[in-house]
Amino acid sequence: MITKRTLSYRPTKVAVTTALLMSAVSGATFGATIQDVTNAGEQRAAAAAADQQRIDQVADQIEQIVIDFETEAKVVDGLKVYNNLLQRQVNNQETAKADLAAAIDDVALIERQIVPLMTRMLDSLDEFVQLDTPFLVDERNDRIARLRDMMERSDVAAAEKLRQILEAYSIENEYGRTIEAYKGSLDIDGRTQEVDFLRIGRVALAYQTVGGNVTGAWDKDAGEFVSLPPETYKAQVTEGLRIARKQVAPDLLVVPVAAAKEAGQ
Repeated sequence: MITKRTLSYRPTKVAVTTALLMSAVSGATFGATIQDVTNAGEQRAAAAAADQQRIDQVADQIEQIVIDFETEAKVVDGLKVYNNLLQRQVNNQETAKADLAAAIDDVALIERQIVPLMTRMLDSLDEFVQLDTPFLVDERNDRIARLRDMMERSDVAAAEKLRQILEAYSIENEYGRTIEAYKGSLDIDGRTQEVDFLRIGRVALAYQTVGGNVTGAWDKDAGEFVSLPPETYKAQVTEGLRIARKQVAPDLLVVPVAAAKEAGQ
């Protein structure tokens, strides 16, 4: 007869130890995997932050480059405008230089032509003074004499000579529209006496002795000074002298004036 025997399983110490070892290895491996993932994530985050920082730096550099470019472009545009203006100025200066060079070349020719002209102008002025009413004779003759002396001086430029001659013409022209009182001397009845002259433009030249005893005027037809009736002209000439000296306000005067003549007479 066969007897059945029941077998029971009983883990051994070696089996238990193996199981625990496998469990420990699995836990360590899982923990290492989590840490690796965490570290990898942190590394990626750090790398991304570094990349973003580099991107921001590049963007800032590009923005600054654009700003610098726009600034330089404005400077270049301003320089172009300025250079164009300078070029026009240079062109004008070149034109002026050419004109000046041409004028310098003509100076000698102009001076040769203008000197005879100034000489003729002086001769005409001298002749005019001699034929004019004889007022301020010494002053006017001295002016012409000084101009003639100046014409012979080599240290005076032709332009200055012409200017002074034109100034003398202007002074003579001014005499025709002014009134003036001045002192002088005159031969009256064979005696030289101090008199007050009254010049009214070139219309009349009267005189009156100091004290008003004798009143007279220049007679163009006679070519000399003649006495005037005191009852008619004494008070008028006295008043005219006061007006010319600005002692009284201007007023109407009665003075001897030569009658106009027809042409050819």
